[in-house]
Amino acid sequence: MDSPSFDLQEVKRVIEAALLTAGEPLALADLKKLFDEELANDTLRNLLDELAHDWEGRSVELVNVASGWRFRARPEYHRYLERLNPQKPPRYSRAVMETLAIIAYRQPVTRGDVEDIRGVVVSTNIIKALEARGWIDVVGHREVPGRPELFATTRQFLDDLNLRSLTELPPLEELGQLVDSDISGAQAELPLVPEQGAGDAVAPVPQTSREGASPAVN
Repeated sequence: MDSPSFDLQEVKRVIEAALLTAGEPLALADLKKLFDEELANDTLRNLLDELAHDWEGRSVELVNVASGWRFRARPEYHRYLERLNPQKPPRYSRAVMETLAIIAYRQPVTRGDVEDIRGVVVSTNIIKALEARGWIDVVGHREVPGRPELFATTRQFLDDLNLRSLTELPPLEELGQLVDSDISGAQAELPLVPEQGAGDAVAPVPQTSREGASPAVN
């Protein structure tokens, strides 16, 4: 139970300062470390909701993503902020987008599953690139001969797309646009080595389904 000595407005200001200066999203457990006395989760959530309301209509907004809460520039201001970093955002090859989409909507999957769906061999460089970006990870092994690795998306993937859970993934045909707008707008870099013959344009992803998926991140 919260102590009556808490000045909730001061608590909100402390939370605001922490979130504005943090380099990554902060979960409720992280925010509790700011105070000597115990602060209830419901109280924290209410204060975060108030803080988000306080920032409505401004160029920066408070959002809740998979790893916690963070401030970000509103998407309509990305094109101005990009001028501070003249490096062009990455372009995603068809191979990368298709592989990412299959893993996101059918996880957990093996490399063989991805190859069966795409109908082509998946380059090791594509898997390594997505792992290096922090978007996919090995979450286990399928109990068949050879015990192939099972891949799933990560919290970093959800954070980068400003999502709280896999249930918020957009319709499959919109995934490419979401990655292009959110990741490019944030000037994130993907160490991309396209498959031989793959183009650099952002491509539509294959028509797979989320049904039966066993997501690694909730």
